[in-house]
Order: sequence, then C-alpha cells, then structure tokens
Amino acid sequence: PIMAVVAIAVKLDSPGPVIYGHKRIGREGKEFECYKFRSMIMDNDQMLSEYLQQNHSAKEEWEKFAKLKTYDPRLTRVGRFIRRSSLDELPQILNILKGEMSLVGPRPYLPREQCKMKGYSNIILVAKPGVTGLWQVNGRNETDFEARMQMDTWYILNWSVWLDMLLLLKTVSVVAVSY
Repeated sequence: PIMAVVAIAVKLDSPGPVIYGHKRIGREGKEFECYKFRSMIMDNDQMLSEYLQQNHSAKEEWEKFAKLKTYDPRLTRVGRFIRRSSLDELPQILNILKGEMSLVGPRPYLPREQCKMKGYSNIILVAKPGVTGLWQVNGRNETDFEARMQMDTWYILNWSVWLDMLLLLKTVSVVAVSY
C-alpha cells in the first residue's frame, strides 16, 4: 500500500515514469539496474551541469560528497520528501527478489565512481550491495565519499547476522527521525 501511494504521488507531481532504473555496480563488479521511485525532473543532467557551473559551493559539495545535500534543483516536490524519508528506495525490493541486492550491505556504487574507489573496490565488490547499510545509518548525507567506502569495507570485514539485525533496527529509527 505504501508503494502504491508513493507511485501515485510521483505520477501526479511531475511527468515521467514512476520508477526508473539507474546503473549501479553489484557483486563482483557486475552492473545492474537499481530501481528507485523517480525523485527528479526528467532530463536533469543539463540542469545539474548548469547549476554546478553557476554555484561554486554546490560544485565543491558535489565533488566531496558525490551528491548535493543542501539544495538540489533537480528534485521534484514529492522527490524531496521521498528522498528525505528514503521511500524512493522501496522499489529496490525488486532488486532483492532478482538476487542483485540484499537488505543490508555496502552502498550500490555508480559505475562512474568505480575509478574513485581505489583499493576499496577489492573488498566492497565481494558483497551484494544493500538497500541499507552502515553508512546509511551513520551519517547519511553528512558522510563524504571516502568515509562511505571505509564504512562499507568495515561492514564486510566484520559482517555477522547480528550486525545486519542491528543495522535494520537502526534503519527504522533513522528513517522515522527523518520525518
């Protein structure tokens, strides 16, 4: 029911598909389509490029965090809400059913980020990426790219069922607080 409500809200808010697939790097470096509810306007690459050219602090933020945390002009009204609440990631249940992701694991990295992963990729790409993980519950948008990779590596090297259970519980509380 939650997915149906989000899908309707996305469709009514802006033109375009409700769910989109974005290339990500999975286990053993294999690329897959990571599903999400669409939170941005269509054809947003040009808008991002122009925004970063005009806004120096946003460009620095993009380079450090590989995302825009303070303000992202590409986000729709509904997109801001579903991003903040992580509801945009619910379609990743399909990725789990397809065997491409797990509930808990390292972040699903973008193909363009692989060159920045350095030696971390040897460990991170051993595991299936997760819908949630250590970095998602310990800093989210406040965590820079290097720290994310360090947390993902630590998670894989210290994996246990209990750690996964703890991260799932923490995910619920982090998402609840974001409302």
